[in-house]
Amino acid sequence: MVRPVVVMTDTEELDPGPGLRLLSEAGFDARVAGSRDPDAIVAAARDADALIVGYARVDAALLDRLPKVRMLATMSAGHDMIDTAEAARRGLWVANLPDSATEDVAVHALAQGLALIRRLPQADALVRGGGWSEDFVELPRRASELTLGLVGFGRIARTLARIAAPLFGRVLTYDPHATEGTAGVEHVDLPTLTAEADVLSLHTPSTPQTKGMVNGPFLARMRPGSILVNVSRGDLIDPDALLAALDSGHLAGAALDVFPTEPPAADDRLRNHPRLLLSPHSAFLTDASLRAYATEPARNVIAWWTTGRPHTPVVTPKTTATA
Repeated sequence: MVRPVVVMTDTEELDPGPGLRLLSEAGFDARVAGSRDPDAIVAAARDADALIVGYARVDAALLDRLPKVRMLATMSAGHDMIDTAEAARRGLWVANLPDSATEDVAVHALAQGLALIRRLPQADALVRGGGWSEDFVELPRRASELTLGLVGFGRIARTLARIAAPLFGRVLTYDPHATEGTAGVEHVDLPTLTAEADVLSLHTPSTPQTKGMVNGPFLARMRPGSILVNVSRGDLIDPDALLAALDSGHLAGAALDVFPTEPPAADDRLRNHPRLLLSPHSAFLTDASLRAYATEPARNVIAWWTTGRPHTPVVTPKTTATA
């Protein structure tokens, strides 16, 4: 009997072992391409029924070379590395991991925002440089007197709103697609959000409509002295516009976990600006999330093969032929 084939494209820092074991125990021939390169993926997956995708780009050109693939499972909540319109056109399933790191990313965004409110990077530098509290140039602000604004109100933003609400005076959100209200959260339009938020946190996917949305005019509408946090996608922000807003002092600071190019070049000003708090695309990173990123895509593939439907689809074929 020929076993179904599933290939993991690029696993980056993940240990694929737990996922591979689940797949093997379920009767799959499970392999790792270990690359984002299309040629390497095709070499490993010519006969694949399903792909488990890290950051590799899955588009029409790649799918043309993998005619057997009927299922694409991401190792993340985001799925913008996959051309979902093309997958839908071809009748492929696409599944993501909506909850595997929700708490971790929300906590990371809150921690970055609070660190900038309390001016912890500056405090650290002061002490290391021989200074003390009287040397603060800009005083920290009281969180309970500030407004937290969330652009997007999906799972991560809703979790952030819940854990941050006791700390902030107000929590505002803008999301034209949000259908449910949340106690203690005010839903407003985007101009109101940008004008009134003291800390503005981005929680929206990268789409043609959102790429570069945080540009010069957007930043100019933000409250003077406010803070920007991005744990979502690097290309949401125009880096030159952000640096200009930081240089002018219009923004008190910004925290970035994601970048337009990852990793940024050694001489990239985003690496070195004193008002930036940086982390290496690690908001998702905990021991628990790493296990889930390896095992949950495997469970999606197993569910698809055995029942005809993955657990967490984001693209459902109009005609759902069984595997």
